Amino acid sequence: MPKNKAKGSKVERELFQMFIDNSFRAVRVAGSGIMEHADCDIIAGKSGDKKYCIEVKSSKKTNKYITKEQIENFMIFSNIFGLKPVIAVRFNRLGWFFLNPKDLEDSGKHFVVTMDIARNKGKRFSQFFC
Repeated sequence: MPKNKAKGSKVERELFQMFIDNSFRAVRVAGSGIMEHADCDIIAGKSGDKKYCIEVKSSKKTNKYITKEQIENFMIFSNIFGLKPVIAVRFNRLGWFFLNPKDLEDSGKHFVVTMDIARNKGKRFSQFFC
């Protein structure tokens, strides 16, 4: 497995476990990131109206770029299933932040999450999901 794919799987498993540890039911989507039409990484839910479609990203740098096509497909997928779309980004040494896709910054060809956007608009797991 290529190093960046292994890293992506590792952070997906880490986030998946956070959901399980907080009494959610969750599944990792097979083939996410490599297969066409696998448009999110994790689907998680809890009793009531807590049903989420999560796109997981991680970065060693201060910015994380996501293609507009990937976000568009992610939004279509979440709308089809009636799930709340969430961008989960993990910056090394800062931890996890959870954002509404509308909080991403448009950089032209991509959307971007900066550390500043994550700190100012993002929430921590317990603030966002619990």
